[in-house]
Amino acid sequence: MRRTPHRHVREALPSAFVTALAVLSLSACGTAADDKPTTASKSPTVFGHVHGLGINPADDRLYVASHMGVFKQTRTGFARVADLWQDTMAFTVTGDDTFLASGHPDLRETEKPAHLGLIETTDAAKTWEALSLEGEADFHALEPAGDRLYGYDSASGVLKVTADQRQWRNIVRVGVIDLGVNQDNPADLLVTDDRAQLLRLGGDEKLAAVAGAPQLAFIDWPQADVLVGVAPDGAVHRSSDGGASWESVSSVGSAPEAIDITSGRWHLATERGLFSSVDDGATWTPVSGQPAHH
Repeated sequence: MRRTPHRHVREALPSAFVTALAVLSLSACGTAADDKPTTASKSPTVFGHVHGLGINPADDRLYVASHMGVFKQTRTGFARVADLWQDTMAFTVTGDDTFLASGHPDLRETEKPAHLGLIETTDAAKTWEALSLEGEADFHALEPAGDRLYGYDSASGVLKVTADQRQWRNIVRVGVIDLGVNQDNPADLLVTDDRAQLLRLGGDEKLAAVAGAPQLAFIDWPQADVLVGVAPDGAVHRSSDGGASWESVSSVGSAPEAIDITSGRWHLATERGLFSSVDDGATWTPVSGQPAHH
């Protein structure tokens, strides 16, 4: 867990990507009514579709943002935070106990609009505060770098940027899956679009395909020489030069849903479950104590 409009020519796409598109479309939770858990799924440990992953530096624990709420990894498994069933999208860790997100409210929160806009928590997802575009934007991707925050608003189909998390400026209309930013150069933005193309935002704020890049759905760029991307079929790729060249690392063998890369700890959510790697993506192990994934 973002472009100019494209024609959707599905018959020209690899079958694996068509499957991945179907999975990814589940994350486009258009109404708050979609958030209501069914009787069959109302278990305190069911993720539903995973929208985001992140390590909280305050406790060094993995947090999973999903269609069914935010979950914290514990010694015995995963626990839903604050019994909140909020559909939490575009999940991004920005500091100790501090996360940004978007999405749709728990249905018990009847006073909230269907689109939460940009929201923030400073107590590790126990409570959330609306920062901007409440009732308007449905961000499916957020990416901070320096004093900038990029966001893809699926409601308008527009890539946006803000310097203060309140006032947003439109950049370009595009269909986005994920965003990555060079942390050494906040103006250097990469986008994966809905055809799994890797695009770069130029100085003229136009998007152009990155030559030689593999098809990628989700990307993470935690440091200038560590750019990781996952293809729609689960193939993992890495670039040490900002996307100019790529090497194949491994494969998890199923469609991705979210990725988080930190030093020595990589996490990847797929349609088959949640996986971790401690050898820079060479091998992947199912995360212990995770709930059944549907």
